[in-house]
Amino acid sequence: MYKLSALQNFSSAHYLNDYNGDCARLHGHNWKVLVEVSAAKLDASGMAVDFKDLNEIAWKVIGKFDHQVINEIEPFKTINPTAENLARYFYEEIKNYLPDNVKMGKIGLWETEKYLVEYCEL
Repeated sequence: MYKLSALQNFSSAHYLNDYNGDCARLHGHNWKVLVEVSAAKLDASGMAVDFKDLNEIAWKVIGKFDHQVINEIEPFKTINPTAENLARYFYEEIKNYLPDNVKMGKIGLWETEKYLVEYCEL
């Protein structure tokens, strides 16, 4: 089994609903997203998936949040934009764009340098 990862960065603002604390107010983050995928076999060129393609797939999903207010973008108009919910959303959306031979592994999402959430399906 081959495991590959691509790292993306984006900057955005959000606020948490039904939260008693500072994060209930609009604030920003410089997020890091680690996209991990796997493949059992390599293609004719000896790759599971081209890193360039994996990066483009990830950005197709993640890029729409760059320099935006997350709460103003579906589905986060109605879903609380916590790091946990963002990680699950990125996982589910990126999975839809992967080639058939590549399986989604997990998403690692850093809200800050100190705080990381990971999402995967068991």
